[in-house]
Amino acid sequence: MQTWSLVSICVLIGVLVRWGVSLNSYSAGKPPMFGDYEAQRHWQEVTYNLPVQEYFNTTKNDLNYWGLDYPPLTAYHSLMCAYAKMINPEWVELHKSRGYESPAHKLFMRTTLVADVLIYIPAVVLYCLYLTDESAKKQVSTLICFLLFPGLILIDYGHFYNGVSLGFALWGVLGLGLGWDALGSMAFCLALNYKQMELYHALPFFCYLLGKCVKQGLMGRFFLLVRIASSVLVTFALCWLPFLSDPVQALQVVRRIFPVARGLFEDKVANTWCSLNILIKIRSILSSDSQIYLTACTILAILPSSFRLLMKPTFWQFKLALVNSSLAFFLFSYQVHEKSILLSAMVPLFLKDGLLVPYVVTMLAFLFFSIYLLSALERCSEDELGLVAYHKLFSCLPKLDLARIVRWKFQFYASVAVMSGLSIVSVALVPPPRLPDLFPVLVSVTAFLHFLGTFIYFHIVQFSGPPCRKSQKKNN
Repeated sequence: MQTWSLVSICVLIGVLVRWGVSLNSYSAGKPPMFGDYEAQRHWQEVTYNLPVQEYFNTTKNDLNYWGLDYPPLTAYHSLMCAYAKMINPEWVELHKSRGYESPAHKLFMRTTLVADVLIYIPAVVLYCLYLTDESAKKQVSTLICFLLFPGLILIDYGHFYNGVSLGFALWGVLGLGLGWDALGSMAFCLALNYKQMELYHALPFFCYLLGKCVKQGLMGRFFLLVRIASSVLVTFALCWLPFLSDPVQALQVVRRIFPVARGLFEDKVANTWCSLNILIKIRSILSSDSQIYLTACTILAILPSSFRLLMKPTFWQFKLALVNSSLAFFLFSYQVHEKSILLSAMVPLFLKDGLLVPYVVTMLAFLFFSIYLLSALERCSEDELGLVAYHKLFSCLPKLDLARIVRWKFQFYASVAVMSGLSIVSVALVPPPRLPDLFPVLVSVTAFLHFLGTFIYFHIVQFSGPPCRKSQKKNN
């Protein structure tokens, strides 16, 4: 009972922090586009006033003005929110409501994030309590850090609804972790049909389920495969039902979801191509069609982790493959959006949205709880850190005490100091006229190096195998 009381307090804190952040500035803007806030409002206007056939480029719907470019489930969510017309018809009036802003409408837009409370937070609670092999104290500590993660809070409450797709994906992880493979598959399909960003996690789900099917006997393999395939097909069919009557419409949805015409990247993104573009002007050297072939790097980066999971379909391997797959997509794929990393290294975006104070407060709180409650800087052995495979895989390289390197507190504090310094100069200094994007570029490159290091580390961990029982008990 005491554990559930602490859980309730953690959830209440998480909700209060979210609501507090939502009271700050938001992604508004100047005409003619008015910012991302307007995008969310406009999608409600479109879904409420126009039939499915006119979600595309028509005389009533200009796709150059915040065209709906997410999978169908996002449109359903927008349509549900659009029934706020009963409160004030001006909020979703066709064409005339463009750029509409008011205190009442802002309040409504923030309260629609109750979907986060209904979908994302319950999944986090159940995951921490039932799928983490820890003591009750450690489970609650993990929960509060989970709920106070600044990246997701600041993005969702300065922009909108990433928590819904991540919540569905986490329900999928819960389903697989508890042995409910069909239900887990359905939940992940809902995540995919809410935001295409969840393709980052698709291959681990596929490899884990396929690996489990292969390990079963012939009859068990057949029935498990049928259950999973049926749940996936039915979920997709229901989500896409309004578009299935006309293949042309379905194809247009796919084109909107995957905007190949936008090029390799747009804004300053902390991935490989944007960072490399500083030295080698990739977009100038390669044509738009040629840039698409660079996506082969994504496949190459994903394959080792996915193949390992396919051969050893354990839940521990599955969780690591989710991390490695999502990092591989972010670092190497085509047309990556900065928000898809959902990390708080995106200082330029937060400054643009007027979220500097919430950024500082939530980041400091998250760092404090991570260090104090989860002992993030605790001394660990190579086995506890999952680094045993390094010496086996790279026997030709000099022998290094990787545990000492990884847990070296100076590295942690140096990393925090660098990102803090970049945050300060981004706010306090004006970049040179010849280098107007200097600070966003520095933030992106620094974040890229962090992500690349994390990508390498978790691959070593996955190929090392789970830590021994003694190490787990010691940590608990």
